Amino acid sequence: MKARFKVGDHVTVLELNKAGHIRTPFYVRGKVGQVMQYCGNYLNPEELSVGKTAGPAVPLYRVRFRHCDLWSGYPRGEADQLCIEIYDHWLAPAADA
Repeated sequence: MKARFKVGDHVTVLELNKAGHIRTPFYVRGKVGQVMQYCGNYLNPEELSVGKTAGPAVPLYRVRFRHCDLWSGYPRGEADQLCIEIYDHWLAPAADA
């Protein structure tokens, strides 16, 4: 699968309502972040956790979020950030992009 996003793109994390082994934390779902890095293509850990090892490799991105965008009332500066890796199927282009 080809990478859909490039460094600098703004993306929105989707709410997929998946059960089981999920690597996408609840606190980033519905939030807008910025792609920092394309990490490569890897098998989907959600599929691997249930024994499905023949699926396609999925693009993985490192995405940056400002703390103040994740947690209302965040008491520190706007420079504080969280960087996490998120698979392509959890992301959509941000509406303001």
